[in-house]
Amino acid sequence: MDDPEPAENISGGTSAPSAFAEFTSGEPATRAEAVVDRLGDRYWQKTYGGQDAFECLVRTVLSQNTSDVASQPAHDALMDRYGGEDADSGGEDTDSGGGTERDLAVALAGADHNELADTIRPAGLYNQKTTVLMTVAERVLDGHGSAEAFDRFVREGDPAEVRDSLLDLKGVGPKTADCVLLFAGGQSGVFPVDTHVHRIFRRLGIAPADADHEEVRAVLERDVPAGKCGFGHTATIQFGREYCTARKPACLDGVEGCPMSDLCDRVGVDVESGTVTDPADAD
Repeated sequence: MDDPEPAENISGGTSAPSAFAEFTSGEPATRAEAVVDRLGDRYWQKTYGGQDAFECLVRTVLSQNTSDVASQPAHDALMDRYGGEDADSGGEDTDSGGGTERDLAVALAGADHNELADTIRPAGLYNQKTTVLMTVAERVLDGHGSAEAFDRFVREGDPAEVRDSLLDLKGVGPKTADCVLLFAGGQSGVFPVDTHVHRIFRRLGIAPADADHEEVRAVLERDVPAGKCGFGHTATIQFGREYCTARKPACLDGVEGCPMSDLCDRVGVDVESGTVTDPADAD
């Protein structure tokens, strides 16, 4: 089977640590599950986990309010300057191969603000994100002592406790916390809600038209089996980019052009007039 998942940064995820999942055949129990099944057939059915938790947190902060095209170079530049082996400043640990690797949390907590801001400039809102990254790094060190210890906490801790701890970090919202739980912690039953997921499942009529991000998440985590939530999130993002865009969904060119047309209520989309509004503003 070909793997069409983009190699870099689908809302914080990469294909490297993931694996295809296997599910028993059967009729979906809910319309949300039917949508996710069809998305999985079109894109991928992956399980996630295995990313370094602190780097995943950094990556997801960088991705806030911007595109992968902008955030990926910022992430790569940050890692080149502040991460990796044989760094030339403090916070180094000895790995099993005898080399040295900088603790990314230590490096960011002690970074020069202007230098870090210039490094992540491509991600936009770079001064604000720099403050968030430095503050988060300090909090992680205060609470866990190192990025490695934080990683163990995310992987091995109670998911609800981990989520609450992440949300307690200034600048970390529900979507960021859930991406860390999914992509680093490998937690099943976590369905992060970004702008694509929020728009699409309200437009489909599966979540209430006026639901906020947390209310959409609650609906999806209730109606989608736990093992399908991870790929449901990433595949929905890809579907939102290719078909169900904010301003010009594919159904405007004919409902037959959308692979979800028979499952969609098209809330806020008037195919006849060609107008599109947020579902919350629809009649």
